[in-house]
Amino acid sequence: MSGGLDSTTVLYHAIKRGYKCECILFDYGQRHRKELNSAVRIAKKTGCKYRIVKIYLPWSESSLTDCDKKIPNNTKLLAFSSQLSAKATLPTTYVPGRNTIFISFALSYAETINAGTIFIGANAVDYSGYPDCRPEYYLAWDRLLRSLGVKISVQAPLIRLDKAEIVRLGSKLGVPFKLTWSCYKGGRTQCGICDSCRFREKGFKESGIRDK
Repeated sequence: MSGGLDSTTVLYHAIKRGYKCECILFDYGQRHRKELNSAVRIAKKTGCKYRIVKIYLPWSESSLTDCDKKIPNNTKLLAFSSQLSAKATLPTTYVPGRNTIFISFALSYAETINAGTIFIGANAVDYSGYPDCRPEYYLAWDRLLRSLGVKISVQAPLIRLDKAEIVRLGSKLGVPFKLTWSCYKGGRTQCGICDSCRFREKGFKESGIRDK
């Protein structure tokens, strides 16, 4: 759980469906701790046990992990297309292999506590073109686990929802939007101009729901 809109909505979705949830929060060297702090507050609010896993990605050249690189603003926002090329130019905010690393840690934890499901807030409709945010990626995980005889599923319930649909779902589930943090930057308030902020703004505007 990142503490953002999508992962928080997924947590509330799983709780609503009757799952007893435990949250994994990743400190992977991101440029600020705002999202981690948000994730901790949300986990505590829901009464869910949480763990912060610290990992180090010294080879990452992402602007999310290298404070010397500028976070891009006003890049072209992509909508999911099955024809989108895997070679499409990715924004500098892409962290190579990040979701693969996250799910691998989650799988280890799930096996340890005898959990049956891993939930992740990946979304392939309003996103920045990351290859590990596409439906095929999560289908491949399920095929891999089944082939190994591992009785754990990987679910990405928001994968085909646009941001407005996610906001409506979150509102219905009682997600505390004011506790979530989406901005790639770590300022006192969310910047409103990075890709993540613009997707968030778009979702609330199109849903007709206030971001509060």
